[in-house]
Amino acid sequence: MNHVSAIIKKELRTYFNSPIAYIFIIVFLALSGWFFLRYYFVAGQAQMRDYFNILPWMFLFLIPAVSMRLWAEEKKSGTLEVLLTLPVKDWEVTLGKFLSSLIFIGISLALTFPLVIIVAATGNPDGGVIIGSYLGSLFFAASLLSVGLFVSSVTQNQIVAFIVAVVVSFVFLMIGNTGVLLSVPDFLVPLFRFLGLGTHFNSIARGVIDSRDIIYYLSFIFFFLYLNIYVLEKRKWK
Repeated sequence: MNHVSAIIKKELRTYFNSPIAYIFIIVFLALSGWFFLRYYFVAGQAQMRDYFNILPWMFLFLIPAVSMRLWAEEKKSGTLEVLLTLPVKDWEVTLGKFLSSLIFIGISLALTFPLVIIVAATGNPDGGVIIGSYLGSLFFAASLLSVGLFVSSVTQNQIVAFIVAVVVSFVFLMIGNTGVLLSVPDFLVPLFRFLGLGTHFNSIARGVIDSRDIIYYLSFIFFFLYLNIYVLEKRKWK
């Protein structure tokens, strides 16, 4: 795991040595604060449900913006070939890039903690629901990140990587939506509901930690990371 740790540190330095990290954090916190305040005082209840309902839609665009450069920039600058010749395994590079980005997103989420303080200071919120919502948000972000990482591995154009990652993520977000479920044959409803990222996010956000939701997210992440590793191995073989 030493190689993974080294890649994580390298990627985090890349983030924070450039304006990318700070722009992302500022935009994320500004949007978070705006959406939270917009709905919180209107609802008149000490809860963050409305904020976490809008958070997946924020992630739908912000996470691909983080992941689009992870492989596309390496290929465009010609450093990918050098990276693949180093004595590190493909899965170590992939995992290192994934975890470094997830840590960065986790830091961004942690910086929204003042919103929790506001809720706690103005009422008596359900702590279990808030914790579940943050946990669900992290799993949701990790899932979109795995999609974005894979998409970035198959193109060297960051804009293309961003657009395709948004589209793929949108499909998985909407596939379990009620409107979609009403339009598909009955025998496909359970499958579509299970495949929907939003379905499992909503389940965890209620404060109920179901092992089926955790297994789904871990399987989803593993699947797209595996595809990423396969692309790297195929490229190296060529």
